[in-house]
Parts: sequence; C-alpha cells; structure tokens
Amino acid sequence: LSLIDELPPGRKPVKTLVRTEADRERVYDALEQALRQGRQAYIVVPLVEETERSDLKAAKELAEQLRRDRFPRWEIGLVHGRLKSEEKDRVMRAFAEGRLSLLVATTVIEVGVDVANASVMIVEHAERFGLSQLHQLRGRVGRGSTLSYCVLMAGGDSQGSVAGERLRVMERTSDGFRIAQQDL
Repeated sequence: LSLIDELPPGRKPVKTLVRTEADRERVYDALEQALRQGRQAYIVVPLVEETERSDLKAAKELAEQLRRDRFPRWEIGLVHGRLKSEEKDRVMRAFAEGRLSLLVATTVIEVGVDVANASVMIVEHAERFGLSQLHQLRGRVGRGSTLSYCVLMAGGDSQGSVAGERLRVMERTSDGFRIAQQDL
C-alpha cells in the first residue's frame, strides 16, 4: 500500500473557501484581480444548458453572461461534454496556451487537465457535487508555485444544512482519504 500524503515539491496547498450568493461580487472581484495578475481561472457548473425544471447555473448561459456583463475584456472559453472531441481539444489547447483567461466548464475538466497558470476555481452549486468529485476538481488548480484558490459557491439553503457541513469539510482538509471517508 502506497500513501502519498504530501504535495509535489514547489506546490502550495490550495486555499478552499465556501461562499454563498451574497458573496458573489466579492468572489468576482477577487477573480478579476487574479486575471489582472495574468492568472487563469475555471468556473465549473453542473449543467450544460438551462432547463425549465432547474434553477442551476448552466455552462452555455453563464459563459455568455460573463462575457457580456462581468468580464467583457477577458477571453472566455466554454467546454462541456456535448462538444465534439475536436472542439473540446481546441478550447482546452487555447486555455493551456494562455489564449483564454477564463474557462467555463462542466466536470469534463475533472481529470487530465494540467495548466500551471490556473490559480482560481469557482464551483457553482457545489453542494450538488460529491466531495471526492470536488477534491478532483480542486486538483486542477495549485499546479504551479502560485497560491491558488478553490471557491465553492453554495446554494442559499445549504449553509446550515448537512450539505453546508459537507462543503466545510473541503475547507478543513486536502486529505483525499479523509474527504472520501466523509463523502461515504
């Protein structure tokens, strides 16, 4: 049995924060500050498109809204599971090469993505994801020597609930074994 219980040399732990809709402007201000410093960021959402049955943020609509209303001066990419492989590869290559500052994505970025310049991840509706999945997503940032942040945006009713307590586990530890145990 092999245990890896430390970060690779030169990497810093990712600072994880649970935030709510009331904190959104402060979160976006911090994101913009990172972008101004030349960093890149991910915003992860649970859906590709909005549906009538759900009020969850969706990748297509959020990417367009951010381009139009909040981050018009930054290049924003979109990647999700319904894209053809060639299109996904093109967008991911543009992000890896630094031609995109912000990548709005579904969980297709959960594994196999290594962009050292990406130092911020915002996960929308974080209470909808399993803790192990959030841990995998969080692993997309913190791959360089810059202090990185993972912001878990919790739905309004999850702060005092079991879902809120589950998310606070992510603030307290980066130990994948402890996280998996708590997820179970």
